[in-house]
Parts: sequence; structure tokens; C-alpha cells
Amino acid sequence: MTDRLDEFQYYRNRMNARIAEIDNLGIKRFYNLDTAAYGDGALSKKTKELLGLVASMVLRCNDCIDYHILQCIKMGWKDEELYDAFNVALVVGGSIVISHLRHAVETLDLARNKESAE
Repeated sequence: MTDRLDEFQYYRNRMNARIAEIDNLGIKRFYNLDTAAYGDGALSKKTKELLGLVASMVLRCNDCIDYHILQCIKMGWKDEELYDAFNVALVVGGSIVISHLRHAVETLDLARNKESAE
């Protein structure tokens, strides 16, 4: 049985592979820039993923929220820490972020349930 996170990951992987086939220097440069931005530097990869999650919530991008929550889980963030980040996004973004907060909580619950089932 698949859920929306499985569908999200399948779609993301399929479309990223398709986009990689496109011979466009600007697109390739942007993808490389995005990848490099989340590498270790003065801030750790782990911290940058949390920053990406907060920014995604404030910018109201559910696909980005899903991606960064999954990455944050891989990086070892605990639920309480993620809830704190959710709160920062809510305070910065205001009440318009509430529907994305719902989405983020559901995504975290789905991901944790998958972890415990494995």
C-alpha cells in the first residue's frame, strides 16, 4: 500500500530524472547550486535542513515541507526539535502558515509511522 509520501517520493525521483535529461545549462546550474547550498559549511547539513524546513513552511510549499521533513528525520532531528522549528515558521509566517503546519504534522506522523513499521 502506498501513501502520499510514497507517491511524493516516486514523483519527485521520476521528475528529477526527467529534468536531468534536459540539456539546459541554467537548470543544471540551479540544481547544482541547490545541492551545494545544503552541504556542510559553517553550518552543518543537519542545521541547513532544519532551516530549509522553516523556510519551506513560511513560503508555503508542501512538496518542500515533505522533502525537508524526510531529510530532517534522516539527519536525526527529534520530533520535539521539529515542533520547535514548526513554531518558528508559524511565528515568522503568521496564521497563513497554519494549513502548512497541519501538512507538516501529518507528514511527520506518516514518516514516523513508516519508521516504526520497518
